Order: sequence, then structure tokens, then C-alpha cells
Amino acid sequence: MTMRFSLRRNVAARRGAAVAIWLTMMVPAAGGSNGDRTFEAGQGCVALANAVTTQAAGASAVFLRSYEPGEDESGLPAALATSAFVYDNALAAVALVACGDVRRAIPIGNALKRAVQNDRTFTDGRVRNAYRAGPLGEGPPALPGWWDKNQNIWAEDAAQDGSSTGNAGWTILALLTLHQATGDASYLADAERLMDWVMANISSSAGFRGGFHGYDPNTVPILWISTEHNVDIHAAAAWLYRLTGKAKYEQAAAQAWRFVERAFAGDHFLLGTKPDGSLADPAMLALDVQLWPWMAIADGPAKWRSALQFAATHLNVGGGFDFNGDRDGVWTEGTAQASLAYRIAGDPVKSRQLLMELEADRTPSGFLNASRIPRLSTGLSIDPTKTGADFFYFKRPHLGATAWATLAAKAWNPFTGKRID
Repeated sequence: MTMRFSLRRNVAARRGAAVAIWLTMMVPAAGGSNGDRTFEAGQGCVALANAVTTQAAGASAVFLRSYEPGEDESGLPAALATSAFVYDNALAAVALVACGDVRRAIPIGNALKRAVQNDRTFTDGRVRNAYRAGPLGEGPPALPGWWDKNQNIWAEDAAQDGSSTGNAGWTILALLTLHQATGDASYLADAERLMDWVMANISSSAGFRGGFHGYDPNTVPILWISTEHNVDIHAAAAWLYRLTGKAKYEQAAAQAWRFVERAFAGDHFLLGTKPDGSLADPAMLALDVQLWPWMAIADGPAKWRSALQFAATHLNVGGGFDFNGDRDGVWTEGTAQASLAYRIAGDPVKSRQLLMELEADRTPSGFLNASRIPRLSTGLSIDPTKTGADFFYFKRPHLGATAWATLAAKAWNPFTGKRID
């Protein structure tokens, strides 16, 4: 069975979404085509700041569009043209704080707060996987959509309308980062409201399930459990516990920690579980699952860090790293994650080498392309209720990849809200 463990990422990929992550443990002989040029923090900070300035248009709250058209495109596919994925926006807010540009992080944070406080259908504090890009008007934030001329209807994407556990975790991390940067108690209050929704609606005895999929109001529970999602929830709940001292958040963090420990297979992490609760197929690999557990959980077992070497052995490709084990191309966002991972692991040389590789993916706008090849496979499915691998990343400028690269260049750990010494 093909399972979708990363709804936080780019849930419209089957219609042309693109995100890329690439990592390398190996030193390219010539540094690609970049010579000695390296992606620098200032480049990412400027690109993110420009996106806020141009898209907010002076508004106090904005969701940034996740993608720009690729070099051979006149525009974005309809399903992406208005899409602002909440994961990408949470990352952008955190990266802007890391840049010291709190002023431009705040409009994104305000949009995330509005999403928690006011939904078009639900009153329980959930967030959606994506919102309509642009300044927020009055009322609930709008969801992405497009006019389908063939069917003569207003169309939306079921995955974008859904609510992924991982996306909730990253929204909480962004709100807590802004609370730390501003002292504004409203960010903390909304972070608690969203975590309380996660605990009330997604918790199970085994761990935190995948979330909800589908259209309002009849969304479908996602029964599988993602290792990555539980890492996100652990980091968010542990941060909330440090701030509030509330036992319920300590318990949530421990619950997520137990699942991550269960998913450790001796030298790497499994994706999670199948809907029936059994562990995922060991042949299904994902890069971020090998990096995030020990990046986010500082008191995790030392053996978890062996997953970095596992990734270097099984996921490296062409001066970078692939999303999965088929090694069909370089995933840009993940390379940035790996650069940060090496910095955390105490290897600034390899971290810097990865930043040199990232420079090759920078576009004229300053954003990094999601993928270095035209279409990058993941082996996963967009729709958690169906089988089949239909989730791809494309070579298209991407907000999330740019934010991760900026975090790596700034040596900022988004799971803890701290700069790495």
C-alpha cells in the first residue's frame, strides 16, 4: 500500500506542485557549476522579505504564494496559482525571524493566527493545508481554488482543504517563534489552541495520526501515523511545556517521542505505520525522516544520529540527495535541511559544501527551485485514501525550499527557535 506521510509539504503536487530537497554527504569535485559561490543567508533573507513586501501590499496579514512559474512556464497550473501552503508560510515566518526581520515575519504570523481563530466551516481551532495567497480581508481566510471550465464549477483540491498533523505542528512552531521574538501573548494562546485541537482529534494510543483529508464538512480521518508528523508534534508540545508548565503538553511530547522511538530501525527511521497500525514497508524511504528526529529531539538517543550516515549511503545522488531511494534527482529543500543537520552534528565543513550546491538552484527572484530535474518522484500518494505514487516535485521556484536554505545559512534550528553555536 502506498501511503502519504507528508501532507504538510505540497499536497497539490499531482497537479504540478514542486518542492525540492537535496543533500550531500559527499564533496563534489568541482562544486557543480558554482565554483566557490555559496548560497548566503542574505540572499534568502532578501528574497523572503521581497515576497512579503510585494504580496502583502501593506496589509497586516498575508499568506505567501508557495510557487512561482518555472523558467519554461507562462504561469502556474490552476491548482497552484492561488495556493499558499501553510507549511511553507510557517517556514518563511521562522526564517525571517532568523534573519532578524521580525517586522516582515509578523504579517505571515498574523495570517496563521487568523487561520487558527477563524475557519470558514469549523470552530475547533484546526488549520488547513493551504490557504489562498495574498493579503487577508475580513472574515475567515479563503482556501485556494480555481474555475474549472470543463466542468463549469468552482474547484478545490481535497488535500489542500484537509488538515495535516505535520502542518499543525509547523504552524505551532512558527507561532511560538514569533511569541519568542515579540513577547506577544496572542501567539502563544493560538499555539495552545491549535495543539489542543491536535490532542483532542488526532491522538491515539500509538501516536498522533495523519490528520484529516477531503472537503468540508465531511473530512475523512487519516489513520496511518507518520514519524515525521510525530517529530513535529513533539517539538511543538515540548516547547509549549517549557513555556507553560502544563502537564498535558509534557504528556503529548512524550507520546510523540515514544512513536518516534518505535519507528527507529537500528540505523534509520521508518516512515511510520500503515492504516492498520503495522509499521511501514522498510523499502519506503524519505530523507527528512532520517534528519528531523535528532535535529528536533535534543535528548533523543545518540544512536538516532546514525540515520545521517544511512541517508548518505542510500539517498545521495549527483552532488545532492534525493527525496527517496530511487535516486532520480536532487531534492533542494532536503539539501538545505541536510546542511543544517550537519551543522547540528558538528560538521560545518559539510554544511558549507551543501550551501555551495544550493547556489546552483537559485533563480532570478532569489527563490530556489524545488527540484533540480523537471520532475522528481517521491514514491508517495497525494490522496491518503488511494494507492499509487502520484506525488511529484517539479523544477519551479519554491518558498519552502528558500526558507530552509535561509535557515541553514543562518544556522537556525526551527524546532527549538535557537541559533546553533
